[in-house]
Amino acid sequence: MVEQNIKSLTKNINKMKTYKNWQVFTAIMLLFATVGCTDLLDEEAVSLQTADSYYSTPDGFEDLTRSIYPLYRDIIRERTLVLRGTDEFSAGAWDQAATSTTYPVEDAYDLNFNAAFEPLATLWNLLYREVNRTNTVITRADGVVGMDEALKEDRVAEAMVLRSLALFYAVQQWGDIPMPLVETTSANKELIRVPAADVYAQIIADLTAAEATLPVASSTDYGRVTKGTAQFLLSRVYLTRGWNFNGSLGGSASDFDQALNFADKVIAAYPLAANYNDLFPQRVENPTLETNNPGMQNAKNDEIVFAVQFNENTLTNAGDATNNESIIGNDYHSIFGSGADDIPGSVARSSAYNRYLNKFIATPSTYRLYDPNIDTRHDHNWVDALYALIDAPGFVPAEGATPIDIAAGDKVLEFRPWDNPVTTAAERGLDIVGGTMPYAVLNNDEYGRNEGNSNYHNNTKFPMFWKFWEPGIPYANGEGTFDFALFRSAEAYLLAAEAIVKGASGGNLGGADMYYNEIVDRALGANAGSDPMQASTPEDVTSLVASSYRAAGAVTIDMILDERMRELMGEYNRWYDLKRTETLIDRANKHNPWTKASGTIAAKHYLRPIPQQEIDLASNVVPQNDGY
Repeated sequence: MVEQNIKSLTKNINKMKTYKNWQVFTAIMLLFATVGCTDLLDEEAVSLQTADSYYSTPDGFEDLTRSIYPLYRDIIRERTLVLRGTDEFSAGAWDQAATSTTYPVEDAYDLNFNAAFEPLATLWNLLYREVNRTNTVITRADGVVGMDEALKEDRVAEAMVLRSLALFYAVQQWGDIPMPLVETTSANKELIRVPAADVYAQIIADLTAAEATLPVASSTDYGRVTKGTAQFLLSRVYLTRGWNFNGSLGGSASDFDQALNFADKVIAAYPLAANYNDLFPQRVENPTLETNNPGMQNAKNDEIVFAVQFNENTLTNAGDATNNESIIGNDYHSIFGSGADDIPGSVARSSAYNRYLNKFIATPSTYRLYDPNIDTRHDHNWVDALYALIDAPGFVPAEGATPIDIAAGDKVLEFRPWDNPVTTAAERGLDIVGGTMPYAVLNNDEYGRNEGNSNYHNNTKFPMFWKFWEPGIPYANGEGTFDFALFRSAEAYLLAAEAIVKGASGGNLGGADMYYNEIVDRALGANAGSDPMQASTPEDVTSLVASSYRAAGAVTIDMILDERMRELMGEYNRWYDLKRTETLIDRANKHNPWTKASGTIAAKHYLRPIPQQEIDLASNVVPQNDGY
């Protein structure tokens, strides 16, 4: 009977989506580990089955390959070292940055940003656990008996791509790093740092081999690494090596040609979605009118090259069970800034606006890079008004003001677009003297600032960044169900444009401006071809001077970085962009209030310190990165 149960479980696994039900695999392993004491199994000799012997079977090797996917759910949740301390995200309370004496570590890059900083060890551990899992697949492949050789090669190629991605993240963060290429089967405390150039050479060799083997994307096996995944990653890796940080990556001008070549392959195979918001959960701005189903999204949109998958089953929607991770599901709806918990007519712990933890606050510049009138990304990414969820009779909008009655669904707070502030008291709300609107009105230069005695004017009031917000899910840090698109072809257009700016030639679409403007025009929709306007000095929240961000000739790296912010904001890549282009110091000082106020960011911060735990555990002397 137990043998039949094992066969049934294994059969069910083969029918499952790539890794969404990976916990069943754990159940099988637990079953193998616990049934040895039964008389029934002694009679049928099933207890002789071990993990090693199971992995050598086709079914076991398939399950082993599935196990290399879930850990990326945890990796993309470790975003402190990717999003904070950049020009995109910082701590909140911007108006306090200039007068504060203590700063958030990840924005300040001060003395507390050292080898003991916890996010360093967390990300390091996750990346190297993924490396070892993929190494296990690669190492054990030769011992698998009875499996179709072509299929086995595909599975090994999947592991090579996911190992390459983990190593690519690590080598960008830390420079020279350990590079284990076989399964770890015994304790070894020696930590050998391999030169970054050798790591890049290995990554490119593995991705090239995988790209030649892997199949094209398949709707019947959605979620697996494919040829397009390898091509996309090759484009980004070649582009990064071409920049050749500190002359340490082994890069050359030909790398930019390769980056363009592989970007063109991705562009040809993965057409852009018709609309930017087709890529994200669909919703309306006023939650009291929300009728959509939870997590409504076209997860299989043709633009998506590779996504970290989530689902609506709470039993199979977590990250890795060994990570002691309490978050179930995608949490991208809950970690960005601002919220609606303290607006008039709010409901504590409501799913309508859900929970906002204010861990990643968009910098003041970010709103001002979009044309709020014709760029559809502005409308999708930012909330320009908050609404009451329940009646709030007798609400006092400000000290001494006349009480007003607020009904569910009423607008209670409006964020004016940066290019169209209200200029007279009559256009303001009842929260100020002379205001006439039945809701508060905040101009761009008032976002996130403590002013007056109003219930609306405080350092938590700035537009919600709700690019990833999902309607109807339970109030929680997690519970999100939409797949997180780690690679999509819109980025390939911008990779291609950057490669051309750096000297590549022969692009299928022409010059850098052609690639760049394709993304701008998709965002403009019916206004494609128009000149979208951004603030000329986005860091100055009082300036109304505007300039077009359409490419009308030469494209610059700053233009591409601005467009990457508009298109890819929050998509797990910003620090890597600034590291690659060596613009981190200039752009963080310019746009991040806390980095600017601290004044301590330096060239050493283009590399992170090796985590202290690794240095302490190593049996050999491990050299630390310079300056730490």
